[in-house]
Amino acid sequence: MKLKKYSIFAVLLLLIFSILSACNSESTGKEEEKGEDGEAKTANFNEEGFPIVNDKIKLTFVAPSDAAPDWNDILVYNKYEEMTNMDIEWEMISKDGLKEKTNLMLAGGDYPDAFHSVGLSTQDLITYGGQGVLIPLNDLIDKYAPNLKKILDENPDIKRGITMPDGNIYSFPRIFDPEFSSVMAGWKLWINEDFLKALDMEEPTTLDEFYEYLKAAKNDDPNGNGKADEIGLSASGDSNIINLFKGSFGLGNRGTAHPYVDMDPEKDELRFIPIDDGYKETLQYLNKLYSEGLIIEDLYTVKSEQTNARGTDGLFAATLTTSPESGYGREEYIGAQTLEGPHGDKLYSNYRAPLVHTGAFAITDKNQYPEETVRWLDYFYGDEGSKLYFMGVEGETYVENEDGSVEYSDLINNNPDGLSYVEAISKYMTWRGVTYPGIVKEEYFKGSEGLESSKAAAEKFVNDRPEEIWPPFNYTNEESEIMSSVGTDIEDYVTESQAKFITGKTSFDEWDKYVETVKKVGLDQYMEIYQNAYDRYLEQAQ
Repeated sequence: MKLKKYSIFAVLLLLIFSILSACNSESTGKEEEKGEDGEAKTANFNEEGFPIVNDKIKLTFVAPSDAAPDWNDILVYNKYEEMTNMDIEWEMISKDGLKEKTNLMLAGGDYPDAFHSVGLSTQDLITYGGQGVLIPLNDLIDKYAPNLKKILDENPDIKRGITMPDGNIYSFPRIFDPEFSSVMAGWKLWINEDFLKALDMEEPTTLDEFYEYLKAAKNDDPNGNGKADEIGLSASGDSNIINLFKGSFGLGNRGTAHPYVDMDPEKDELRFIPIDDGYKETLQYLNKLYSEGLIIEDLYTVKSEQTNARGTDGLFAATLTTSPESGYGREEYIGAQTLEGPHGDKLYSNYRAPLVHTGAFAITDKNQYPEETVRWLDYFYGDEGSKLYFMGVEGETYVENEDGSVEYSDLINNNPDGLSYVEAISKYMTWRGVTYPGIVKEEYFKGSEGLESSKAAAEKFVNDRPEEIWPPFNYTNEESEIMSSVGTDIEDYVTESQAKFITGKTSFDEWDKYVETVKKVGLDQYMEIYQNAYDRYLEQAQ
């Protein structure tokens, strides 16, 4: 009798254990088995090749809606779902208010499996990584991301840039191939070659020659229409102008990731650029151009789309843009040479770091498939993945030539539905207008920087680029709070003041007062934090 009772009890225990095991299996969504090393592995997961999983799994990613408003039915990701067996449900959020909505998700606990292209800040990564909301990726990258790992091994600065002060990597970055000079430079200075010929002038090689060219173009009617309608230098805002011209005064020797700080070559210490004498000379030169009407008058109010519209008439003597060919539809512009300054400086300072954005993709602790997700994303850091992401599907959106080069098909270049080039790209691909994770390579990127004219322009200054380019530095939470307050106050004051100096609203007689004000706002604290971040950057190299 007792034996029977024990048998019933044993059966009940076995039944309960089986139910619990089944529930546990459903909750994890994975069927596990033991591998040769004794560690549990997922039977459904393939560590190499496609598909990534044998039986389809579903994940939710948040992404910004912009040029391509809905990624749930778009060629690139439909094709990739077929390849991977991973169904991504895209939760699209308008770029207006994206930052606020993302932060509300993270802080409130109602967040997805991953964030794609939302542009998480370093402070977001440190805060939510430290809380365990965003998972550390160090080991996952080492094991399941061979494409990204190869890039990081070959470019240790990029790895240092995405490693937070606690030693963890919480995100996948957006990277520019360091060998792709045109995209590394971004906005370039272009000269109207037709104007040069009409004026019988050579390409400017110095700041003085550039000034003389602009003056002649403005006053001597090089387009020959009998009207004084030529415009000197065109740009939208002063950030790119300053980034470009300060190199002619020896400033910006560590690239544009640090527009306010570089290395003083004489003292071998960090230098705050906006109070340097060379910066004053930079602003004085730009003030000279502006005061003589040689820079577009509404520099600080014109929008880039307005500049593009004006550029179609070919009235700019010079312009700062990615490409006049793609932006204005004009082919008479040539890339300018690096302009030598009054002290012999010839530095192309408007040069970016390969690490463009750190927080392009992050995985949350709600994700039940982190290994699969890492494999899913790593594909876009390799050649085939880059080709898919930027070119789409062979035979539909692009064709491959006999030499292995690729180009868009008529579906993009001459869309049968009358879509423009930009509209057609956005219908089938998602790379336009977002801070996507992946690597931009010359072979597969057909944006403005990938045009032959842009690549030819970059060849003119490639030897004048900074010898060392810093990636963005990362700050601790405490440092980030100070940089968000004191640092923002300093940078806002600098931005406001430089505009007034350039336009002549503030006299250069006020320069010493301006410098003292920068120091009083908290420059010592600002530079101390910068030094701490720089020291950590150096330590990671050891």
